[in-house]
Amino acid sequence: MFSFKINKKAIAILLLSGCTLSSCRKLVEIGPPVNQVGLDQVFASDATATSAILGLYNASSVRSVLFPMTELPGLSSDELQNNIPSAFYDEFGSSAITITNSLVENTLWYNNYGSLNQANAMLAGIERSNTLSTAVKNQLMGEARVWRAFVLFQLVNYFGDVPMPLTDDPIGNATLARTPAATVWAQVIKDLTEAQGLLTDAYPSALRGRINKQVANALLARAYLYTRDYKNAEATASLVINSGLYSLNKDLNSVFSNTSNEIIWQLATITGLSIYTTNADNSGGSFAAPAGTIPGVTLKDTIYNTFEAGDLRKANWVARTPIAGSNYNVITKYKLRVLPSGATTGTEFNVMLRYAEQFLIRAEARAQLGANANAIADLDSIRSRAGLPMLDNSLGKAALLAAVEQERKAELFGEWGHRWFDLKRTPSLVSPADKTRADDVMSVLRPATWNSTDILYPIPDAQRVANPALTQNPGYK
Repeated sequence: MFSFKINKKAIAILLLSGCTLSSCRKLVEIGPPVNQVGLDQVFASDATATSAILGLYNASSVRSVLFPMTELPGLSSDELQNNIPSAFYDEFGSSAITITNSLVENTLWYNNYGSLNQANAMLAGIERSNTLSTAVKNQLMGEARVWRAFVLFQLVNYFGDVPMPLTDDPIGNATLARTPAATVWAQVIKDLTEAQGLLTDAYPSALRGRINKQVANALLARAYLYTRDYKNAEATASLVINSGLYSLNKDLNSVFSNTSNEIIWQLATITGLSIYTTNADNSGGSFAAPAGTIPGVTLKDTIYNTFEAGDLRKANWVARTPIAGSNYNVITKYKLRVLPSGATTGTEFNVMLRYAEQFLIRAEARAQLGANANAIADLDSIRSRAGLPMLDNSLGKAALLAAVEQERKAELFGEWGHRWFDLKRTPSLVSPADKTRADDVMSVLRPATWNSTDILYPIPDAQRVANPALTQNPGYK
């Protein structure tokens, strides 16, 4: 699947150093230096094995890895607009992505497969070790399984059928064909259910930066929802909601503080910059910019104009700002917009999973199961925080599902591609059975360029050249 081979000793260094796959590409091409630690040595003690898992977190906390996970799906949908001229970004914003788009290959493909390789190396090393303590072995195994599930979740949503390496064999993995999406989803669920039995509710580190059992549950609830297993989605979201570990932060301006009790999992920033923060000289880019400067990415009017009257999320999480003669909907969920000169740490990290989503997952599952009153109660929990009136208890299924979509749109905008994934996974309201909500929405927004096949990104052409077993998605040449 890759145009290069990964040496197992190089993987050991990747794990311990935490560099990203794209930033370490030269390392894995030139071969390991003589002082690299072998995988068996990495997993010989609790301390070195724990350092390895921290390397996986560090690699994935880099902004160049995280930012595209929100930006590119957002540009693909009716959610975000790009304000910095770029042909590759514009392809996402116009539903005209080409097979040579470097953002697809370098961020959505390389970075995710880099994390997947690291997770597989972790799992292989832990399984082979007979010297780790049981407690540490279970914790690290659970964390690695959640990581693998998280990466596979991203890949299957971006590309559909994808190669699914589950071992640390670089030779065999390099020629894998694409695995059917249904099988990938089954593996996501398998990894997460196995992680449930390995992890505990205790966080292994401060500020909820490492994975615990409820992280596995939260992601599993989402996976069940996406695969339309509504009974399990409701039950698993309830495990998180009823765990007693979390609560909705009543102050919308503090939801993303790194001490917020709404956070289920967050990745600490390496340089003090979350993907929503920039440097004083604007070298960070992202959703933020110094005063008077246009942010690289802002919220589209198509989302901004759909907030209900009086919605406090619109008032607190979006700032309609006139810059250079135009109005921009600046996303202000994160309040540390510009990191002061000389500062190296911030008070906001990258929030990967939060409590509010679990109410939305459970509400949708309950609506699909016909438990309308309970679904309304879940939505009202979110609406109450937003200062909105409670929903009419007489809502039928169709109206209730429309309310779910509205709440997800208003609550989760600018976070990890939720809007794009929701449009892709939800059946069309007006079109034939094989169409999606993406067809309903995007055919109106982009009538000249939208095609139903655009719900999947192209397999990078360079990957198909390197591995002839890879087929292309429909609609791409």
